[in-house]
Amino acid sequence: MTDCAVLILAGGSSSRMRGGDKLLEQVAGKPLLRVVLERAVAAATGPVLCTLPGPDHPRRTCLEGLDVTPVIVTDPSEGMGASIRAGVAALPEGVSAVMILPADLPDLTTDDLGRMMIAWHDTPDAILRAVDCVGQQGHPVIFPAALFPDLLRCRGDTGARDLLRAHAAQMVTIALPDRHATTDLDTPEAWAQWRAQRCQTDRPED
Repeated sequence: MTDCAVLILAGGSSSRMRGGDKLLEQVAGKPLLRVVLERAVAAATGPVLCTLPGPDHPRRTCLEGLDVTPVIVTDPSEGMGASIRAGVAALPEGVSAVMILPADLPDLTTDDLGRMMIAWHDTPDAILRAVDCVGQQGHPVIFPAALFPDLLRCRGDTGARDLLRAHAAQMVTIALPDRHATTDLDTPEAWAQWRAQRCQTDRPED
């Protein structure tokens, strides 16, 4: 068995933030994208790639000093489908699977990503999808290499939703703590609510 790559999706336009950039919002004193990248690198056993909306985009600074390959998305306005196509096309030859990880999930930990990797080693031919504490499906999702051609046909902002539906019988869910798999922050209101909950529970952001 060869490696499972990690593909971090950070090529979107962050349009719902009304002028802000959700991936540059601060988490534990760092931009969210940097935090997600560091956790992914710590958990990964194979190559780590990160899609970006342009070669000079401010998000690129988050990759500095990390063993992460940037992948430029030519049409970031399309949404997740464009990032998935660009990232999968850039995967090194010979990888056995790819973990697709949207970059706007601040609660996912290195341990969570490591748990997904362990599950992949046990069931390398399955689609592995993270679920939260109530069973709601979320991210990350690991796809075996046999489905790379299907990922290259993803379109629009629904990402791989149709592919997951078509291959539901091949899916194995991996339970992650709390709402780690499903807490994604797309709007200023979502960020404010998330930070307020952190203050109420005195939970550290890292």
